[in-house]
Amino acid sequence: MSTHSSRLAARLMVAPSVALLLIWMIVPLAMTLYYSFRFYRLLSPDRTGWVGFNNYLWFMNAPDFWLALFNTLTLVGGVLIITVILGTLIALLIDQPVKGQGLLRILIIAPFFVMPPVAASIWENLFMHPQNGLFSAVSRGFGAQPILFLEDYPMLSVIGIVSWEWLPFATLILLTALQSLSSEQLEAAEMDGASAFSRFRYIILPHMTRAITVVILIQTIFLLGIFGEIYTTTQGGPGSASTTLPYMIFKQAIVAKDIGRAAAGGIIAVILANIVAYFLMRGLGRNLDS
Repeated sequence: MSTHSSRLAARLMVAPSVALLLIWMIVPLAMTLYYSFRFYRLLSPDRTGWVGFNNYLWFMNAPDFWLALFNTLTLVGGVLIITVILGTLIALLIDQPVKGQGLLRILIIAPFFVMPPVAASIWENLFMHPQNGLFSAVSRGFGAQPILFLEDYPMLSVIGIVSWEWLPFATLILLTALQSLSSEQLEAAEMDGASAFSRFRYIILPHMTRAITVVILIQTIFLLGIFGEIYTTTQGGPGSASTTLPYMIFKQAIVAKDIGRAAAGGIIAVILANIVAYFLMRGLGRNLDS
């Protein structure tokens, strides 16, 4: 009886916050779903009515849709590859006992606290600027022409900027997993003659699998909604070369003032995010249970 009463009291205390969270999530989603089936343009407020799936069909048949979908998945995949690989290497590096280790860790984690538009502006003006950027100065120093990163390689540039922002997060999670590894295992393997690569492959990497899975799952959720970096740097261009689904929805809602079609795009993005999350959980979720 005591256990039943405690559980009931706990549920009653948690219920208000859960109800508030559900309202916070369900109301915007329900309104988005409602407007996605309606003709609703801010430039034509007198014209309203139900259009069924026409908004969805228009959005999916738009010239930029499939390119935006490809760019979105490319952005997610590219950032995951870079952050997981470099995060693992950096975690291995800063786990070594070196002087100033605490300061080094703070410097590595610091970029994660920079706001996305600020980080994108720093990279655009300080590093990638064709005249005054650091990369241009290095190119001229070697007698080469400066590279127009945001014009010639817009998607790769955005991937680089976003990877720089999320690398500290991946490094922190992977470093935490690395430090939980028993040093006795590594010492025993070293005494048995295992090389550094063998110790990494057969001991360290399997131990970090759960942490890598967490990094992939969490980053994927956030990377599917990347917007600020693209808006600050390329604005989806040149043309539609760096347009992603979130930016395409933004253009439809803010530039074209078409709330109905933008809402349909938002629902499509939600469905896409759930599909990606489902396959990730099926493919990687077993690592969390092991």
